Amino acid sequence: MSIVRWRNDLADPFSAFEELQDQINRLFEDNRSPGPNGIFEQAFSPALDVTENQDAYELECDLPGIEIGDIDISIAGNVLTLKGEKKKSGKRDVTRVFREEVRGGRFQRTLQLPLAVDAEKIEAVLRDGVLRVTLPKREELKPRQIAVKVK
Repeated sequence: MSIVRWRNDLADPFSAFEELQDQINRLFEDNRSPGPNGIFEQAFSPALDVTENQDAYELECDLPGIEIGDIDISIAGNVLTLKGEKKKSGKRDVTRVFREEVRGGRFQRTLQLPLAVDAEKIEAVLRDGVLRVTLPKREELKPRQIAVKVK
């Protein structure tokens, strides 16, 4: 037989609803499990920004602790795929871990660009843990200024 704590719900009839709301909120909290939750979620997914200027798209991705040899960038049409692996540091001689937020593992980010880019002129630079990829637009897709002559 289990022991159940007696509560006087007559004093506050809405306390049961508040407790139910708290339980539902705890169910949907982000930090309920340390690993991936779904088939498409990954343990490590780097943040990235994509911007556009007149001549190219610029991709900036935070990849601290990742070596250039662990990154693979590919493009097919207007779909860019960034793959890699962040390796965790070696085994640590610790008694217990209080907090572990630095994630590692394989990652893949795929994004569709609005227009096709010139794949032959793509440049990628990894400096200080930030990957910067320049994706030049194809010449025929760049906007051009046409001069109008008056006669």
